[in-house]
Amino acid sequence: MPHIDETMTPEVKELWRPSIPEATQIYDFMTKVNKKYELSLSDYEGLWKWSVSEPAKFWEEIWHYTHIRAHEPYKNVMESKQAMFPRPAFFEGSTLNFAENLLYPAANPDENSIAIIGATEADREFISWKELRERVRQCANALKEAGLQTGDRVAGFVGNNATTVVAMLAATSIGAFWTGVSPDTGVHAVLERLKQIQPKILFADNASLYNGKIHRSHAKVREIVSELPDLERLILIETAKSLDFDIREVRPQNGQAVTLEQFLSAVQNQAAPLQFTSLKPEHPVYILYSSGTTGAPKPIVHGSLGTLLQHKKEHLLHCEIRPGDRLFYFTTTTWMMWHWLVSGLASGATIVLYDGSPFRPFDVEGGNGEMAMPRLIDELQITHFGTSAKYLSILEQAALNPSKHQHRPVSLKTMKAIFSTGSPLAPSTFEYIYSSIHPDIMLGSITGGTDILSLFCSCCPILPVYTGEIQCRSLGMAVSVFDHAGKDISASGEPGDLVCTTPFPAQPVMFWPPGPAGLEKYRKSYFDVFGPSVWHHGDFVCLNPQTGGVVMLGRSDGVLKPSGVRFGSAEIYNILLKHFADEVEDSLCVGRRREGIDTDETVVLFVRLAPGSTTDVKELSSRIQSVIRKELSPRHVPGVIDVCPEIPVTSNGKKVENAVKQILCGLNIKIGASVANASCLEWYRNWVSENP
Repeated sequence: MPHIDETMTPEVKELWRPSIPEATQIYDFMTKVNKKYELSLSDYEGLWKWSVSEPAKFWEEIWHYTHIRAHEPYKNVMESKQAMFPRPAFFEGSTLNFAENLLYPAANPDENSIAIIGATEADREFISWKELRERVRQCANALKEAGLQTGDRVAGFVGNNATTVVAMLAATSIGAFWTGVSPDTGVHAVLERLKQIQPKILFADNASLYNGKIHRSHAKVREIVSELPDLERLILIETAKSLDFDIREVRPQNGQAVTLEQFLSAVQNQAAPLQFTSLKPEHPVYILYSSGTTGAPKPIVHGSLGTLLQHKKEHLLHCEIRPGDRLFYFTTTTWMMWHWLVSGLASGATIVLYDGSPFRPFDVEGGNGEMAMPRLIDELQITHFGTSAKYLSILEQAALNPSKHQHRPVSLKTMKAIFSTGSPLAPSTFEYIYSSIHPDIMLGSITGGTDILSLFCSCCPILPVYTGEIQCRSLGMAVSVFDHAGKDISASGEPGDLVCTTPFPAQPVMFWPPGPAGLEKYRKSYFDVFGPSVWHHGDFVCLNPQTGGVVMLGRSDGVLKPSGVRFGSAEIYNILLKHFADEVEDSLCVGRRREGIDTDETVVLFVRLAPGSTTDVKELSSRIQSVIRKELSPRHVPGVIDVCPEIPVTSNGKKVENAVKQILCGLNIKIGASVANASCLEWYRNWVSENP
């Protein structure tokens, strides 16, 4: 994609257009809004403008259209549509329970139909709605007898499986706050999170299966438990049944350790019914954490109604998920997309949980595992498939065409949509999806964040898909693009900061701990730049005035500014993927400007060569610079290109640009444990000493 400046808008190609937009739920919603308010909205742009100009009316209609199950009705939809900080109240007077809305969706699916499919590299588990409710009932009653109360914290050191969902629903049915961390996370990173919130109960898997191997968690669990003095009970889930595990070695300092089976069987009143605590809309349901790549992660607390409303709006209206559809997202329990996936239950969909490598079981006949996920789609009849942009780019680099695979091709006939997030999806990957994966699906490149546990910009089943663009700004989300001075430049097509200018229910309810310290963290995180009426998200984007689509250009803190020209690292990554995929496996692009040394910023590009590559580095650098100069501009050309052994990433696979940038700029920073491969940062420190 050409660089977007004052005189240029992106050249895009239409790849997909919905065949019957009138048959969608979002069209039905628009029709009902027109009738009720005597409007004549006829397209998405008109509906979006109404949703952000009349937020109280819009969110009230979402409440009714998505059939929120409440114990007490609301008295007022929203407190204010002006200031976003402090967070305004929504739907005051109402009471509800998050878990109840997921376990008893308004769609009222047959209790014997499938609610959850749990899949690993080797096994499948099919759980009906009836069985899911029964398992939650048993677990909730056991938690109550263990003394769990509303407001307590429950943590999970657990994989993406059905037992994790049961534990979360059981905890939130009581009004406890759930926080999850994936078992592949290092002990230090786990404790950076859990020591801040001090959980009362911890669920932990005894092992995880990944890439054909069983990874025991005994040593990790023992270390974690020993550092949590307020932990009263460890509940060990025997994910791997055959492992010897002395549970006495992991007993909390002042509590008990039991297996899940022991925990459930010890309940005195085995016939006690499942009850749902009636709670205010802002009552917390989840605690998630900021990335923590350059310091301790901040615990972000999300409310029950805001999460529920936003997810149901996105699933029904933006993603066209209906009762009986099968929703999959390749995610860990740490990532916000796990929570987004689980909320699919509230729309009556079947959710598919996968725990394992995306490239297992290996394609024995073909000699690789690239077909593992396409075959899972066919086997489990998945309709909506979600993953990361990185995974899709790997398939693109491998030139995989599942329907024409030489060994056991797949049809993917049930698939209606592919969702991608985590990093910008390159324009070439858009074209690859439609040419090699499926010609007639909605490709939903989406963006939001842990901060809002939902989406700012998303897909839309009544809009076309264009190369390199997120289809639209989400309903009810007053997304604009601001320059550094706070001027709205959305209509110009110029790049700038993604902001939101109207309150929305999915704003965090607080940062932990409650009180002034947490409130100040909240303010500084989003309202330090443009004030209390403008949410500053930290993404660098532009809006295409012709299509209404959004182009992601990277993170604001990673914006490159050589000679004062601002552009995002994603523009460089897209060029490498399009032209150098066979030679460059991965890359990292950052700016270097040292205080008192450099008068201007130098763009530095690190490339990790493809395995077995014999490419001459000097010649490759010259070619990369030439292509960037031709396709972007001379000002985009990296001043330094060098080969690195590894790219630092978070546990969710996101590139850690800011830590490397600060190392290159000579800043003495503390690297957070959220950098999954933090040891590789030593190479960058050495690089600095060798390249003064």
